[in-house]
Amino acid sequence: MSEAYVVGQMTVKNPEKWAQYRGQVLATVLPFGGELVFRGEQVQSFSGISPHPDIVVIRFPSADHAKGWHASAAYQALIPLRQEAADVVLTTYGT
Repeated sequence: MSEAYVVGQMTVKNPEKWAQYRGQVLATVLPFGGELVFRGEQVQSFSGISPHPDIVVIRFPSADHAKGWHASAAYQALIPLRQEAADVVLTTYGT
């Protein structure tokens, strides 16, 4: 497996806190070689129902880089803010 993708599906509860979180999270991703692939809002469902209307996809060089980012002190410090701001499901996929 080479690249890994962290997919976040979310429902924002507090837009102000979500803006604070979004303004800080990229700085925690960059040291692990992560890059934002895209961020968007659900337009339409062709099959099934998604529980969250928003999505973000972040690419990392490897699953170990993704794990390192998530376990980092910098990202762990943001989790309380994230939890106040939105309901989030984070999953990692490899290619």
